[in-house]
Amino acid sequence: MENIAIGSDHGGFSLKEKLKAYLEKKGYAVKDAGCFSEESCDYPAYAYAVAKEVSSGRCSKGILICKSGIGNSIAANKVKGARAALCYNVKAARLSRQHNDANLLVLGSVFVKETLAKRILNVWLNTEFEGGRHLRRVQQIKEIEGKRK
Repeated sequence: MENIAIGSDHGGFSLKEKLKAYLEKKGYAVKDAGCFSEESCDYPAYAYAVAKEVSSGRCSKGILICKSGIGNSIAANKVKGARAALCYNVKAARLSRQHNDANLLVLGSVFVKETLAKRILNVWLNTEFEGGRHLRRVQQIKEIEGKRK
């Protein structure tokens, strides 16, 4: 069973709850890193928690949701080993896996409603990294991470 971490801020809470139930129904083990209500909260803590679950190997993939997705993407990508992709459509989700080996999917609840979010999620979870010339580029990203201070 694949372990998936999921997290959101208050703006993504409702969609997170729906996607969490959807994933569990499909047989995934889901680790919910919060938030746990629609009460106002700060997204960086949840982005960090989910990215750490993935970068540590405790979870194979992660999902983050906030209103735009932008803040979560920025915060998650600060964690070494995290490759968070903000996807508003199915094609972007597919390419993020095929070309970038993205291990975190970020959704913006203002732009992606439940039906589309499930389609994006399914494609993202079921698309493999192509490797080849793309592997060289992912390695270059890892080298950049190593240079960060």
